[in-house]
Amino acid sequence: MSISNRAEAVFLFLGDVLILYGSLFLTLFFRYPASSEFDFRQMVGLHMFPFSILFVLWLLVFFIAGLYEKHTLFLQKQLPQLLTKALFVNVVIAIVFFYFLPAFKIAPKVNLFLCLFVSSIFLFLWRRYNFSVGKTADKEQAVIIGSGEEMERISREINNNPRYRIRFVFSVDPDSLSDADTTDFMRRVTAEEVSLIVVDLHAGTAHHLLPRLFELLTKGVRFADMHKVYEDMFDRIPLSLVQHNWFLENLSPVSSRFTYDFLKRLMDIIISSVLGLLSLVLYPFLYVTIKLDDGGPIFVHQKRVGKNNRSIRTIKFRTMSRDDAGREELKQGNKVTRVGAFLRRTRIDELPQLWNVVRGDMSLIGPRPELPSLVEIYEREVPYYGTRHLIKPGLSGWAQLYHKNPPKVDANPNETAIKLSYDLYYLKNRSVWLDLKIALKTVKVLLSRSGV
Repeated sequence: MSISNRAEAVFLFLGDVLILYGSLFLTLFFRYPASSEFDFRQMVGLHMFPFSILFVLWLLVFFIAGLYEKHTLFLQKQLPQLLTKALFVNVVIAIVFFYFLPAFKIAPKVNLFLCLFVSSIFLFLWRRYNFSVGKTADKEQAVIIGSGEEMERISREINNNPRYRIRFVFSVDPDSLSDADTTDFMRRVTAEEVSLIVVDLHAGTAHHLLPRLFELLTKGVRFADMHKVYEDMFDRIPLSLVQHNWFLENLSPVSSRFTYDFLKRLMDIIISSVLGLLSLVLYPFLYVTIKLDDGGPIFVHQKRVGKNNRSIRTIKFRTMSRDDAGREELKQGNKVTRVGAFLRRTRIDELPQLWNVVRGDMSLIGPRPELPSLVEIYEREVPYYGTRHLIKPGLSGWAQLYHKNPPKVDANPNETAIKLSYDLYYLKNRSVWLDLKIALKTVKVLLSRSGV
């Protein structure tokens, strides 16, 4: 089904790979014709290995820049700016790669910049052409059966966005359909040449329609679960779907998780140990800076809720005038210090938590740990909130990247419920690939200083 952007993202990625290598071959072909003293095949062999490593780095920059994300695939106004920034970073990488790493010094350097120039033009034209084709292609006629906020959001997103290759010609609330209305619905599906029906298969109110919908299979009509479509489009679990059966189906321990858990813990230890040791260089400077700012302690220790509701003790650089531990009576007059504002914006305040990762209390990737006082509130007011504690909390996570209005200090059950929908998406889909994606996007957030 063409609702998901995954196939298109892979298609764009493969196109980028072909363009990069094609630009290299084109550059060498015109630079070293058959009549020259250099053999074309020899030059290709000379350039292939160093440029392959360079292309991997360039594609990694494209990924971090978000050139394979939904907002780039669908909102093409952002493409020139994003692509320009990514190409500028790639120029810097190329210069460092070929000018300062002796093992990869090749001559002449003009080949590098010609390849970059040619590939930049083709990359931009490739993506614009791909968008134009998707925009002008005939749209598949579709119907959505369901009710509620999730159904309305899916319908608005698809019908208001020219990038999707389907269009909902009408929607139906199954609660409002009588037998006569059902017959009219079947006639209209045929008259409108509907080829896709998105239906809420989990709603009991739609069950009386299933025998009639079954008849449409012989007419070539395809079906999709509305909740699966919602998850693919918005990268979160629709909260109306979350019931006990959902957890039994999606979060039951399976043997295949053992390999993932082992690799995850191994990477946690290696990466956090290396980063933790490197960050020790900053500690003396931060100690002096924090002391000069207000003379208070450099670290703050807080109790948080970890895996299986176990209490853990996290450590951070102090960013507020005092630690209020989330207690209302201590919040009065407490404020972020001048140095603390900078530490929070750059996420430097969280560097000491790398030792929490080494110790095993936390992971690099996972739901953010919460204060016990807030957990107590949320477990009362947000259904199934405690399920986020089935895994270790993390320094960064899916919700931190995609939740636009996360609750900060004060309790906010409504926004926390939305945050939980992102946490549940991670719980269901966690994998080495997803962790890598979160890590790379976190790097982008840190570099842009736009963390949440």
